[in-house]
Amino acid sequence: MKIHEKYLKRCIELAKNGLGSTYPNPLVGSVIVYENKIIGEGWHKKAGEPHAEVHAINSVKNKLLLSKATIYVSLEPCSHFGKTPPCSDLIIEHKIPNVVIGTVDPNEKVAGKGIQKLILAGHNVTIGVLEEECLELNKRFFTFHQKKRPFIILKWAETTDGFLAPNEILRKALNDNEQKPVWITNHYSRQLVHKWRTEEQAIVVGTQTVLDDNPSLNARDWKGNDPVKIILDRKNRLPEELAVFNSVTKTIVISESARVFKNENCNSELINFDGNLAEEICQSLFQHNIQSVIIEGGAQTLQTFIDASLWDEARIFKGATFFSKGIDAPKLSGTLVEKKNILKDELLIFNNND
Repeated sequence: MKIHEKYLKRCIELAKNGLGSTYPNPLVGSVIVYENKIIGEGWHKKAGEPHAEVHAINSVKNKLLLSKATIYVSLEPCSHFGKTPPCSDLIIEHKIPNVVIGTVDPNEKVAGKGIQKLILAGHNVTIGVLEEECLELNKRFFTFHQKKRPFIILKWAETTDGFLAPNEILRKALNDNEQKPVWITNHYSRQLVHKWRTEEQAIVVGTQTVLDDNPSLNARDWKGNDPVKIILDRKNRLPEELAVFNSVTKTIVISESARVFKNENCNSELINFDGNLAEEICQSLFQHNIQSVIIEGGAQTLQTFIDASLWDEARIFKGATFFSKGIDAPKLSGTLVEKKNILKDELLIFNNND
């Protein structure tokens, strides 16, 4: 089993290369081993393109070795026709005798069918190697398919004295009356946030945050895909001239009444704001096939998800800044799983106990 773990770890390393670019597909890595030597490897790079197993098989120079090899894959090979043919069929075609799988695919289109097909075709199949690590790798994918909602990351920055934002008087003084953010963290922390934005499928902010900061909500400080922008605007108060609406990136405005936008990349989505708001938002995002989302603010929006216990991870920056007065940072209870410094900023990462 130890030798299997060695090669599954490599699968996981490879799979992480696809973070942010495979949605709505999972992260998958694969290696092919012959006589304790890796002879092929690959990972899924983008939805609609070849899967990890295809890249791994194609990378093997001497295809005759496949009939004596073992293929390792972090997630069950698919068994259905989508934008690409089934990977289980490809393994059977190349007569790879041994298949080692990290974990079963939760997608109802697969869900054990790929494994069953391989076993019926006479292949030796081992399941559940480094399963916890493989589940963690695809926590977004598993949450989406099992809980029918996106994987939810809360993110905010607060001052040393516990404020999320300054009061109106201090904001105007710091900004010279301009509509822009008041930064709590340093440039390197903000760059890290932009990296995170390339890794998740969408980003959510409330009306007041957009009015106060006029954010672009893109990943301009990091190379990668910009997230889908989800704007909560119950009363349709936000003018279309704001930066969030002037983008080629898809923008979904969630409100209680329909709205038509000049920008064809902007869509209006209606929900009931008087019900369980966090759950309503999650249902809407699930319908849009969004697997992961960063909730970036403001305080009311963040606290809404906290109070509903609809979050999976919280990433909280504590900056070396004092406001004395302002908007209190949200309050949550969770398990602290990581703590590190970014110059004078402190980053705390929590998991939801529930």
